Amino acid sequence: MSADRESHEMTQSDIAFLLADAADEVEIGIAPVQAVIRGGRRRRARRWALAATTALVLAGSTGVTLAVAGLPGGHGDRGAQVATRPTSPGARHVYVPQTTELSRGTYRGKPWYVDIQVWGAPRDEHEADRQFDAMAELGIKPVVSTPAGLIGKTSHFVTRKYGVGLPRQLTFDTVKHPDRLRGTDLEAAAAPIESSGDEVSRLVVGKVATTAREVTCTWRDGRTTVVRSGPVNYRHNVPDPAIVPVDGYPEANWFVCAAPEGTAYKDVKVTK
Repeated sequence: MSADRESHEMTQSDIAFLLADAADEVEIGIAPVQAVIRGGRRRRARRWALAATTALVLAGSTGVTLAVAGLPGGHGDRGAQVATRPTSPGARHVYVPQTTELSRGTYRGKPWYVDIQVWGAPRDEHEADRQFDAMAELGIKPVVSTPAGLIGKTSHFVTRKYGVGLPRQLTFDTVKHPDRLRGTDLEAAAAPIESSGDEVSRLVVGKVATTAREVTCTWRDGRTTVVRSGPVNYRHNVPDPAIVPVDGYPEANWFVCAAPEGTAYKDVKVTK
């Protein structure tokens, strides 16, 4: 946490409430820090696993913004739709995820890409074992520590690739019950574009309600980047910042902001 983060008071009862909610069905994974935080309106405490250098931002309809390093989060499967015949694991994307590119660009002469993978919920131990192995083959590590923790839950992974390096996880989670975002709710992670430990946060990746039409990212030097919903426009094979739907993730839309050269993340909020 940087020293210039805005502080917010919480009573002992608030903390107890959030910790009790967070304990429900939580399986602690590989993220190095844990934190329970709340947006502007009271909602179920959630976990969101992040890489060690990633800062989580959670904002609600009041405009309050909190930032921590750690892992609250989560969205997942709403439950299988009743059908006369069960759908196959392939149709449910259990072994091969649905992948959506969120954005791309160049930084210091090298290309970067941000993608999101959504894995369907395994229904039994056999499917969970195969999914766990399939994730490992792609270099993906879920928040749960054993294949059994995947049963009945969907997983998502936001990954960033820079230059010729391998994709790295930014935010990820595995959960059973989704929490649909509403109004100006926003969850976002600020992270470096490069992987070096001293690189400042120039990339903002987040999700918003499907009704959100505009997100504004504010940088430390006062400049802003406005991200809007609608068709994605490309300029020289680079997309304009956009709020986009994600295959397999109907509970929210996602966006990416990249800071201009020479500055870094300060704030992000839904503005329309």
